[in-house]
Amino acid sequence: MPADQAIARRDVVELRQAVEHDVRYANITIIEGIGASQLGIGMVSARIAEIVLRDEHAVVPIGVFNPRFGVTLSMPAILGRNGVSRILEPAMTEDELQGLQRSADTLKAASKRIGALADA
Repeated sequence: MPADQAIARRDVVELRQAVEHDVRYANITIIEGIGASQLGIGMVSARIAEIVLRDEHAVVPIGVFNPRFGVTLSMPAILGRNGVSRILEPAMTEDELQGLQRSADTLKAASKRIGALADA
């Protein structure tokens, strides 16, 4: 692999790691900035209500049952008055798709454990 391609690949890997870190710790950043996360939760809830009431068919990341993975995941989706009309799956590398599948499997296993506890 030529040096410039290796550098570009490293830059992409570093960017992905930075985005993943920012997403994982966004709530902490909000709390550090204003001392609480309730305002962020309220803003998101208000925006979802607005999208539904106005039937905007807006693309937003939202938790919805995804039949492909058999569990509820937060994915970009088209949201309107009738709920999610379409789940959008961004282009992913094989590694990213495997990571998403592992997350879905973890959620399914946790759901089964909780269901078993509820039945007891």
